[in-house]
Amino acid sequence: MSKLTKNQKLVADKVEAGKAYSLQEAAALVKEITTTKFEASVDIDVRLGVDPRKANQMVRGVVSLPNGTGKVTRVLALCTPDQEEAAKEAGADYVGLDEYIDKIKQGWADVDVIITMPSCMGKLGPLGRFLGPRGLMPNPKSGTVTMDVAKAVKEVKQGKIDFKVDKAGIIHASIGKVTFTPEQIYGNAKEFLQTIIKLKPAAAKGTYMKSIFISSTMSAGIKVDPKSVE
Repeated sequence: MSKLTKNQKLVADKVEAGKAYSLQEAAALVKEITTTKFEASVDIDVRLGVDPRKANQMVRGVVSLPNGTGKVTRVLALCTPDQEEAAKEAGADYVGLDEYIDKIKQGWADVDVIITMPSCMGKLGPLGRFLGPRGLMPNPKSGTVTMDVAKAVKEVKQGKIDFKVDKAGIIHASIGKVTFTPEQIYGNAKEFLQTIIKLKPAAAKGTYMKSIFISSTMSAGIKVDPKSVE
């Protein structure tokens, strides 16, 4: 049997195998078992009792994390001239329309979120094959296609994220950094999970939240008791 490394022993001493911790306990533990020298992200994985292949069981939504994401989110606002100034004041990193569409056509995608207006979507349609796989295509359901571009920019900058269940029935999201306090991690995780609970499809039968794990970049996962959230 191979000998445990110093970091593996730390995890083994801190996290009891098979035990499901309360959300509050997990929020504190994830900081204790993180040993990376860089500022690691705190991630959450939720397995749902849904069949994503069925339209009436798709779970998708947005949530504003009360303590932000801890990340610098680069936002491109594609809007008409009358909204440009407001978008800039709201914190958009790039603002414009045709010039940025031309840049995207040439392969530029140095942003994290693109926000636009319904009237501009016709120009973005041909870019779907490029933006879609990168998760950059604006969508009304995620709040990135809106008449109030400035408001959407501000919300994203303050910690608004969108999420979607994958083909395996799992939702993955980053909810902060390990430099956050346990209370901040707990607050973000609770808000995220409560939002998922509110989005439970009527067609979903049986156990809705099957499992929840919290981890940081490269750390072991900490099992969370779903009952501590509901």
